[in-house]
Amino acid sequence: MTAPSVDSSALPLPYRVVGRRDESADTATIALEPVGTPLPPFAPGRFAMVYAFGVGDVPLSVSGVDGDRLTHTVRAVGAISGALHALRPGETVGVRGPFGTGWDLPAAAGRDLVVVAGGIGLAPLRPLVLAALAAPEGYGRLNVLVGAREPGGLLYPAELTHWRGGARVLTTVDRPDERWQGDVGVVTTLLDRAAFDPRATTAFVCGPEPMIRATADELARRGVRPDRIRVSLERTMHCGTGHCGHCQLGPLLLCRDGPVVNWTRAQPLLLVREL
Repeated sequence: MTAPSVDSSALPLPYRVVGRRDESADTATIALEPVGTPLPPFAPGRFAMVYAFGVGDVPLSVSGVDGDRLTHTVRAVGAISGALHALRPGETVGVRGPFGTGWDLPAAAGRDLVVVAGGIGLAPLRPLVLAALAAPEGYGRLNVLVGAREPGGLLYPAELTHWRGGARVLTTVDRPDERWQGDVGVVTTLLDRAAFDPRATTAFVCGPEPMIRATADELARRGVRPDRIRVSLERTMHCGTGHCGHCQLGPLLLCRDGPVVNWTRAQPLLLVREL
């Protein structure tokens, strides 16, 4: 008798924590491997619903994919994310997915790339950067612009240094400390030093919504076509399958039609004030 198939969108599959790296006091990167059957492959930009047993589940973008291994970077901001942040190697979680739309890096072949991240928004962009670095012949110039509230909030500092071997990597913070010697200010100020031809550029933007708006508008002002600016939007997600409606943004259900959409589609929706 053939075993019944498992609906990975409705039933979480068990994954074991096989690695953990603290990024800051409230942020950690967790590596997961399937206990049994793995989920289908994840593309950069897509997300999983990760379940802390007995607490609940939350959407987490993949910050790395290596075969069946999934990597998530989680910041403790509530009960569920706090439980996931506290995980240690050997513990088990439930994972559903993959959900949503991805960055679609292949569609940017031959073009300059501008990757702009604010805070933990670098996490879902990390797989895209790694993919572009692994195939430099497939793209033009790669720019990675990263902003954070303070120096301790910059994710993956060792990787940012390593990426400079194949990309123009620029960082800035809003609140420097006495040891910070880099740029100070909002991330859009770094665009002046990025190397790209606006007419042949695809941009990828993720971070707090005000930062997304400011960055996408500035890129468009500089001549990047709005349909070539891809942004990752965030709304409350409960089901991940488009059924509950909590993540609705105008006509979009972001767990299904997003989180990644182009600026042509997103910009008018973000102008509507939500009550």
